[in-house]
Amino acid sequence: MTGKRIRQPAKKKMVHNWLNIIQEYLLPPTCILCGNKGLNGSDICMHCKEGLPRNKQCCYRCAEVLVTSSHLPLLCGHCLSSPPAFDETYAPFLYQDEIRHLITSLKFGAHYKNARLLALLLAEYLKESAELPDLIIPVPLHNSRYRERRFNQAIEIAKTVSKELFIPLDITSCLKHIKTPHQTTLTAKQRHKNIKNSFCITKPLDINHVAILDDVMTTGSTANELAKLLKTAGVNRVDVWVCARA
Repeated sequence: MTGKRIRQPAKKKMVHNWLNIIQEYLLPPTCILCGNKGLNGSDICMHCKEGLPRNKQCCYRCAEVLVTSSHLPLLCGHCLSSPPAFDETYAPFLYQDEIRHLITSLKFGAHYKNARLLALLLAEYLKESAELPDLIIPVPLHNSRYRERRFNQAIEIAKTVSKELFIPLDITSCLKHIKTPHQTTLTAKQRHKNIKNSFCITKPLDINHVAILDDVMTTGSTANELAKLLKTAGVNRVDVWVCARA
């Protein structure tokens, strides 16, 4: 697939470039993983970036890793037999090694700089591979979970992706109104049941194409529940953007 090209206004692009130059001069980027000089204004060096675990061959619908290699888009057995409500998933990395470290340090250690790096890596991938949507909706947290963490890692990643791709970010139209137990220890069937009907739409969405954004996809239960809700609200196409596929 080829991504849409979005032209930046010349003045806006010039200001953006100057801000990057000033920031790099005052706070030169350093690789989060090894401490060496960062690459092209990001907090990762070339060596560490090349060593990240890539999700090279996967189902285009849910991004599950496939054993079969092909130049054509492929579907996994599960998506063939029970297609999810979302249309495509973009997951550039596997939830392993350095990527797992970056995500868990962000989610449970509040390492906000990891959110920017993960977002830049995701945006770089999306520019080359995705048809860009009209709106980005990060997966919401229940208010009680938000108070515990004091932040939503999906929103932190989405902020930078939104700026990099010049796509509006919406954090108010979709809410998690039912508190559910953590998904981590649940089976796929339990995850689906656990998350069912836990989200709600707060206002009409006159949008054709939406991207749901999260840090990791494990079974796709959360993304599927949100996609069903969004399509019921009138959204025609729903993609899923995640940093990694577990």
